[in-house]
Amino acid sequence: QSVLTQPPSASGAPGQRVTISCSGSGSNIGSNDVYWYQQFPGTAPKLLIYDNNQRPSGVPDRFSGSKSGTSASLAISGLRPEDEADYYCEAWDNTNPRSKTEETRV
Repeated sequence: QSVLTQPPSASGAPGQRVTISCSGSGSNIGSNDVYWYQQFPGTAPKLLIYDNNQRPSGVPDRFSGSKSGTSASLAISGLRPEDEADYYCEAWDNTNPRSKTEETRV
């Protein structure tokens, strides 16, 4: 059972800004850091955001993360065709460490 909820899809025209929401609770997002991943079919996930809003080296600043209370969001500005992928959030859950996450397809 998923404890982090994301919309199944998000869309936008090239150049637009797309925001993906991730809703949780006090036992996960509310008390732990959020991570965002990008995944293309048949490939390993790529870390986009760690510690709520930090980008690893090499990740364009078009990608940004934020967290407020028990929800988080990933924003993609200046949307490009190559951004078409699955995106998902992760946050440790203090009460359900085996919990699953959902994905949003852009």
